[in-house]
Amino acid sequence: MKPELRKIHRITPDQSVVCIIGKDEIPDTIVLTREEREYAVKQLRTGEEIVFINSYFKCTYFVRIKDGLSGFKASEELRKAASGMKKLIRSNDHIELVITSWDVYERSVADFAEGLILSIYKFDKYKTKDEDDVPKKYPSVLLLHGNLGRAEIKWLDDLTDAVYLARDLINEPVNHLNSLALASEIEKTGKNAGFRVEVLNKGKIEALKMGGLLSVNKGSVDPPVFCILEWHPQKPVNSKPFVLVGKGIVYDTGGLNIKTGDYMMLMKGDMAGAAAVTGVFHTLAKNNVPLHIIGLIPITDNRPGGNAFTQGDIITMFNKMTVEVGNTDAEGRLILADAISYASKYKPELIIDVATLTGSAASTFGNQAMAMMTNAGRKYIDLLAECGNEVYERVAELPFYDEYNEAIKSSVADIRNIGGREAGAITAGKFLEHFAEYPIIHLDIAGTGLLKKDDHYRLKEGTGSGVRLLSLFLKKTAEEYKKLK
Repeated sequence: MKPELRKIHRITPDQSVVCIIGKDEIPDTIVLTREEREYAVKQLRTGEEIVFINSYFKCTYFVRIKDGLSGFKASEELRKAASGMKKLIRSNDHIELVITSWDVYERSVADFAEGLILSIYKFDKYKTKDEDDVPKKYPSVLLLHGNLGRAEIKWLDDLTDAVYLARDLINEPVNHLNSLALASEIEKTGKNAGFRVEVLNKGKIEALKMGGLLSVNKGSVDPPVFCILEWHPQKPVNSKPFVLVGKGIVYDTGGLNIKTGDYMMLMKGDMAGAAAVTGVFHTLAKNNVPLHIIGLIPITDNRPGGNAFTQGDIITMFNKMTVEVGNTDAEGRLILADAISYASKYKPELIIDVATLTGSAASTFGNQAMAMMTNAGRKYIDLLAECGNEVYERVAELPFYDEYNEAIKSSVADIRNIGGREAGAITAGKFLEHFAEYPIIHLDIAGTGLLKKDDHYRLKEGTGSGVRLLSLFLKKTAEEYKKLK
């Protein structure tokens, strides 16, 4: 369960405290005996970055920020430090834990709290017994002491809630979260956070002639759904909405081009893009960010059963383009293409799609960056990169040259859904660009969205990648619009 966050103005002598410091000195606000203080200073001066003191009735943890670190690098190191301390903190079974700082940058308390919260997430709802003989608990309340304002604390609280939400959705197995169940969870999130959700059933999708979504769904016993999310505050700062598109493949077998070996292991999470978009809407609506945004989430699974679509099929898409199917395991781009072309009806300022799309992106950047391809203006690209550094969900831009279109030419249709072995992430992005009548940023989170092992506070399986990045990007975009008014 995620800890509650509270702001406090004073630390009492009996409270357990994490104190983040920038030099080898202990502030007077931390009450210790003379011996404890001398021990802590000695340890810090010998180069220890984490010093722990157990006073029996309370615990004190000192976290020393490395010399020479500043900006987003310092923030990330502090998040990692929090993750590294989670077992020690849990072993002391705190009900409440104070987080404070001294002689360091202003957001250090928030960064440590964020790293700790994100690292202690667990998906254990189906476990019937505790693994530990003597179960210990993480703090149920984090008391934040310092200059953080209540609005900043609320943002952190809602943002980490959104990451937990996204992780829960990604980690749910498909026998508990099929297409209809995912749509239901998105509706529940909308009711809780205050944004509108419309769910189009198969009949409406057929009436819209979304050939990509319908074709991928042909091998499934569950119907497809198409979710339309909208956050429209009373006085939005933008006249043209931003449209977010999230890939919602609740399970990907590869279809008739079935995945082999262990490549299906994490495919319950092939809807990580849909989960990220849902989390972003939760955060912006809860914080009343004055930006009009639309979310489009096409949802189905991709299975080889029934009348499954095949290699060589020719599909007519929502925008009337025809697509030759070169591989049924390149299904995500087909459902995204329908959603991206549907976005044109809103005349958007910008389309951003987020998807676990290609193994090529994961091979290129591993788990260190999202692959980004775009034809959007530099101001949005630069802001996205800045936000990526700030939350350490970094983006790495791949070229978007028109020459890459050669790889997806078809002799029998307007376009083919897959190119050759080379530049697979880029040709997937170029495929999507054909369906975008407005500027688009394509984010391939195949490397960052699903992990086989923990990466500090980014935990194995569903990480919630994209939630923090896009929430901050849209928040800052709203602030930029305000300045222009």
